[in-house]
Amino acid sequence: MTSNLTRADAADGLAASAPAESTLHVVFKVADCEYMLSAATVLLMESFSGVTRVPGAQPFVAGVVQIRGRVVPVVDLRVRFGYPAGPAVLDNRIVVGQHGDRVVGLLVDSAREVVKIPPSQLKPAPPILSHQGGGFVKAVAQVGTRVIMVVDFAKVIGEEPLHGSD
Repeated sequence: MTSNLTRADAADGLAASAPAESTLHVVFKVADCEYMLSAATVLLMESFSGVTRVPGAQPFVAGVVQIRGRVVPVVDLRVRFGYPAGPAVLDNRIVVGQHGDRVVGLLVDSAREVVKIPPSQLKPAPPILSHQGGGFVKAVAQVGTRVIMVVDFAKVIGEEPLHGSD
């Protein structure tokens, strides 16, 4: 099953809205925790059917996949976040995002939800998440009784240095 969430789709409802309006976020699970990315970052979501391993790659790089004729590197978020790699299951998804010219897929346990978050619900990540958690979480949002962490896509894919790294 392929879900096509493009930047144009994400921007459709947002183009005429003021900056204080709610924004769309793609919610996904990794190791029973909920995370999200701005829909403006997400190009599409794909079912996971495996990767081609890359010799010498960092342990968190699961490999590469071909998506719509393009070879895309895939970061296993379980491994990137310090958990052991999980088994391949039917719910696994690749959330494909873009930062600048880089297109990278994130292997997640599941991804099936898009939520609209008002800016007032986004709070800075507590220091233990932003510093000791590898710098991968840049904000948190409370959605009903759920607390969902906003992933810093640039840090996850290695575009920005992690806290404490030189």
